[in-house]
Amino acid sequence: MLTQDVTKELEAVMDQLQQQGKQPTVALVKTRLKTPVPMPALIAAIKSWKSASRIPKVEVAVQTPSEDDRITALEKTVAKLVVRIEELEAKLSEKTS
Repeated sequence: MLTQDVTKELEAVMDQLQQQGKQPTVALVKTRLKTPVPMPALIAAIKSWKSASRIPKVEVAVQTPSEDDRITALEKTVAKLVVRIEELEAKLSEKTS
């Protein structure tokens, strides 16, 4: 399973909250994160930050798109490419006529 290190992102969020004069809470941190972090890891990181002003290394599983999502994305890409090919063919036939 692939993992992603989110420690730096957590530190940035905590620093931002501290600069704003706010105490980091689960809700505040969770809403500011771009990467989903499991609740137990988030709670442990906040506790560590409050007690020692440091965050332990936090890694989360990389979210992989489902097969249906991948197929949908590929179908959209193919549709766009078909339109572009048709436009190019039309331009090419105009030039040769």
